Amino acid sequence: MTTLEARRWDNGLAVRICVSSGRINSILPLDMPAPDLQHLPWVAPGLFDLQLNGYRGIWFSSESLTVDDVETVIVDYARHGITRCLPTLITNSFDAIAHGLHTLQKAWQRSPLVREMVAGCHIEGPYISPENGPRGAHPIQHVRAPDISELMKWQQISGGLVRLMTLAPEWPEANEFIRAAVTSGIVIALGHTAANGSVISSAIDAGASLGTHVGNGCSGTVPRHDNVFWPQLADDRFTCSVIADGWHVPATMLKCISRCKPTDRLVLTSDVSGFGGCSPGRYSTGSLEVDVLDDGRIVVAGQTLYLAGSGALTGDCVLHFSECCGWSLADSWKLATAVPAELLGLPVVSLSEDAVARLTMFRLNDAPGPKARFMPVEVVIGNHRLS
Repeated sequence: MTTLEARRWDNGLAVRICVSSGRINSILPLDMPAPDLQHLPWVAPGLFDLQLNGYRGIWFSSESLTVDDVETVIVDYARHGITRCLPTLITNSFDAIAHGLHTLQKAWQRSPLVREMVAGCHIEGPYISPENGPRGAHPIQHVRAPDISELMKWQQISGGLVRLMTLAPEWPEANEFIRAAVTSGIVIALGHTAANGSVISSAIDAGASLGTHVGNGCSGTVPRHDNVFWPQLADDRFTCSVIADGWHVPATMLKCISRCKPTDRLVLTSDVSGFGGCSPGRYSTGSLEVDVLDDGRIVVAGQTLYLAGSGALTGDCVLHFSECCGWSLADSWKLATAVPAELLGLPVVSLSEDAVARLTMFRLNDAPGPKARFMPVEVVIGNHRLS
């Protein structure tokens, strides 16, 4: 039996939570003086991130990825409050993506914690725009047209773990590919694209249901009317993910996105880089060379404008979104818990009796300064407890 004492994230009430055999056995009020409440951590349903590329120098896309590497990164994520995730493999050769998927599948088989946390895999590319700007930091030599037979080979190699794929819909083969992939049970997202509005709308009609990190992976200048943004923001069938780390999307755009999308059609992701958690300096993987800056940004090496993934993790993104957009913590939290689960057709985690235990405990830094800081305390994931 595990016992936790904390304040609920949704109403601030102090509770004692008892967990047994991987489920919440009871949630009881905790009677204590008001001053003592401030010393309790917060507790909330466990964070779920759809797009995590690696951490501390380890990339899921690496041709040298090992099962131990996967377990190391997954434990890092748990210690930062993440309880479910989609490890993400970016544009690469067939063999490199196959290796990453096979290694993730072996880790999933070997490790009970990996099985609890990894809800599937996300392949971001290689079927993206070859244009500079929309392509982002993805390597041009591996960008290619959508190929459903290639995707099905990856799905077989992964043991069925591929749940999400990001592509650019302007490829002539895209809509046929989208229909086939969705029929097979894979969620299709649009991203790293230079498509116009009609192409985006056509892809949504074909079954695409998510916009990957809207506001990024696009041209620096776009037509004011017929562009990549409006159909994604206006279509209530379509969910948008956004990187709310304070760098990838300016506050003004983040607020506009939050006002355009219904609350069940917006997802927060960190898109954390494989160089997240690394000290400032220059790093490389394959043909990609980046600088980790003193302020936490990760940029294409040699300049400070073009980002190459995030250095923040999911909890920080939730807090930034909440502060920037004026949303409550409870409402913002759903965008990194309930909404991604619903998008993938997975059970939504709740903080209620008899629910599966998947809990994130955290504190908010109250040091002087304009922003709260997410400080993970521990997670409970089934029978696992990590701090």
